[in-house]
Amino acid sequence: MYQSDTICAIATSLNSSGIGIIRVSGEESLTIVDSIFRGKNKLVDCDTHTIQYGHIYDDNELIDEVLIMIMRAPRSYTTEDTIEIDCHGGILVLKKVLSLLVKAGARIAEPGEFTKRAFLNGRIDLSEAESIMDLISSNSELAMKNSVKQLSGSLKKIIDGLRDSIIYETAYIESGLDDPEHYDLTGYPEELSIKVKELISSVDGLLDSFNSGHILKEGINTLILGKPNAGKSSLLNTLSRRERAIVTDIPGTTRDTLEEQITINGVSLNIIDTAGIRETEDIVEKIGVDKALDCIDDADLILFVIDSSRPIDEADEFIMDKIFDKKVIILLNKSDLDTVISEEDICKKYNKPVISFSSVSLDGLKTLESTITDMFFSGQVKTDDTLYITNSRQAACLSNAKNSLLNVLTSIDNMMPEDFFSIDLMDAYNFLGEITGETIEDDLANKIFSEFCMGK
Repeated sequence: MYQSDTICAIATSLNSSGIGIIRVSGEESLTIVDSIFRGKNKLVDCDTHTIQYGHIYDDNELIDEVLIMIMRAPRSYTTEDTIEIDCHGGILVLKKVLSLLVKAGARIAEPGEFTKRAFLNGRIDLSEAESIMDLISSNSELAMKNSVKQLSGSLKKIIDGLRDSIIYETAYIESGLDDPEHYDLTGYPEELSIKVKELISSVDGLLDSFNSGHILKEGINTLILGKPNAGKSSLLNTLSRRERAIVTDIPGTTRDTLEEQITINGVSLNIIDTAGIRETEDIVEKIGVDKALDCIDDADLILFVIDSSRPIDEADEFIMDKIFDKKVIILLNKSDLDTVISEEDICKKYNKPVISFSSVSLDGLKTLESTITDMFFSGQVKTDDTLYITNSRQAACLSNAKNSLLNVLTSIDNMMPEDFFSIDLMDAYNFLGEITGETIEDDLANKIFSEFCMGK
């Protein structure tokens, strides 16, 4: 009964804007909206995929001038009768219309319930549903393109292909066990071993893409470290293309962390500028230094800024000792001044990528951008046919499926009976099915959709 309710929600942001949209979905959508709408025609008499002009009334009180979009089942997002009401974007207007819909018999939708209904009604699979939320939250062009690719069913096609292969082998084994007269399993384990290794290779390809995929989705957590006055804040301003941080000649100007999100070569960087690392008696500055050091563990990339116009000292050495096992790019800043440090000397000393850089002349900026691409995407972020796994739940399912396939190989090597092969093959089949929602449990589905935004 709860699933058959007619639901409604505000589908646009609750801010003052030109247009605000309220979405209604369910068997009674047309009747409920008709009860508060006055136009040339009754909505129940209108054709699907048409737009009707009219007004929303609370009894005889005019509330708003609106456009109504009608999408009859099954040609809608949820495959149910769906109405979208385009109101003026005032917050009070939207809330008033929403309350009228509830009064007329609809109920407020739960977060993600429209997409959940699309999934339950077979319009999209679970991987496509998750890609919708990824698309909404995309913070870079590449992340957006990858989400669109998954939304078009690219991942589902791959997973369905893997599952078809697995179920074929399982059916063959069962047939051989039930009807050995017509299905001979002699020599079959060797054949199965080859096929399972091919399946593992395909799963490995998807798992390998997750290393880059989660970065496409979440961005590279990038920490700027260095001594006071090394040019860290100037670097932040250069990368963000705006005066994000205060820059002075006074050491210790930056005392707290500053965060900024930028895009380089289509990839998002979550940049944190920190206080200069040094011994200090200033209590506030010391707190800033401690916070900077605490950020090291969570960083995917560290930009270690060294003032190339000054010799390396104990503070620089201290910083490198803290970050030697991290992905680090060393920037020899202030290359526009007379320098006393060379790239060759630093490369030999620290064995990390080194770039001469200037926030004034922008020397080294292009090299920095390409070095980051090299470091995280092997030189190129492919956007054509490459599908990146960006979802940790999907990656976990793939990992479980791989382990089950490896168990099949172990059983073959140990010359176990064929029915042992079937058990692990079906486990792999089910784990892959969890990616697209073919074998998903209700409580997990509820958890996934509860993380969606309202109105979607």
